[in-house]
Amino acid sequence: MIELQHLSKSYGNGRRSAPVQALDHFSLTVPAGCLYGLLGPNGAGKTTALRILATLLAPDAGSVRVAGLNALTNPRAVRRLLGYVAQEVAIDKILTGRELLALQGDLYHLNRFERDGRIAELIALLGMADWIDRRCGGYSGGMRRRLDLAAGLLHRPRVLVLDEPTVGLDIESRSAIWQVLLQLRDQGTTVLLSSHYLEEVDALADRLAILEAGRVIAEGSPTELKGALGGDRVTLRVREFSDEEEARRVRDLLERCEGVRQVVINRAQGHSLNLVVENAAVVERLRNQLEAAQVPVFALAQSRASLDDVYLQATGRTLMDAELAVAGQRDPKAERKLAMR
Repeated sequence: MIELQHLSKSYGNGRRSAPVQALDHFSLTVPAGCLYGLLGPNGAGKTTALRILATLLAPDAGSVRVAGLNALTNPRAVRRLLGYVAQEVAIDKILTGRELLALQGDLYHLNRFERDGRIAELIALLGMADWIDRRCGGYSGGMRRRLDLAAGLLHRPRVLVLDEPTVGLDIESRSAIWQVLLQLRDQGTTVLLSSHYLEEVDALADRLAILEAGRVIAEGSPTELKGALGGDRVTLRVREFSDEEEARRVRDLLERCEGVRQVVINRAQGHSLNLVVENAAVVERLRNQLEAAQVPVFALAQSRASLDDVYLQATGRTLMDAELAVAGQRDPKAERKLAMR
């Protein structure tokens, strides 16, 4: 249903600073009727890829096809197939939710009978009946996001594209949107959503792609990607390291332990190490080796492999560390805020 081939896109003309490469030969294929997730930190290129797919942004190079149509040469035809829900919700504060959906229906040239019937369906589907006739200016974030999703679904698109659809939402609103997306997938709609929430992609996606620096670095179903690790995850908490050199010394010690496949320092928490090990028997060897080296262990937890472990293996850092790196580049205060989430 969706074919993105070798997309490249950069921002900036290089006069004051080097251009930012948002996409670097990015390729993606999404089957029809699939709920497909794009997972990656802020700055990985997710929004740029989705905006190009939605014909809102032109790539520097590459091709875009939706249901066999060339989106670069025939954008109007592609737009009829797409519903797009952007990361930032922009709605008129004066109109009521029902009036805004009616306006959206008119823009799609739906006849009045079809438009009003579809609005009634979406109000019921998204649980908006109690507040749909209030002015949008008084809506909460969850209400605004549900209304925005309804606007994207109004014309019954074959492909629904969502950019970070649940950022900042409460648990109830997030759960409601999850249920709607699963229902749409079961009805045959192709859904492509971006997220940096590991649990969201793991719970919803039939398949996913992990993005790093504008490239796809891993692709498959959540089960396939986690199964490919072939080991368990261990989170080890030791005393806080005094400096990076000491942290590396402990990491090197653990890497020499038989059965340890990968060790990464979690810089979001300076006293934490993430490991991938072959089996449970390795855990006791780890404990003994640390005791012999006089490195006190505060806590040691073992769990099944997660998508964060997949990201860790592919990039050598956790998704949280990737988020912190981007936040620190934008604003030093943002790094501290993100670390406290």
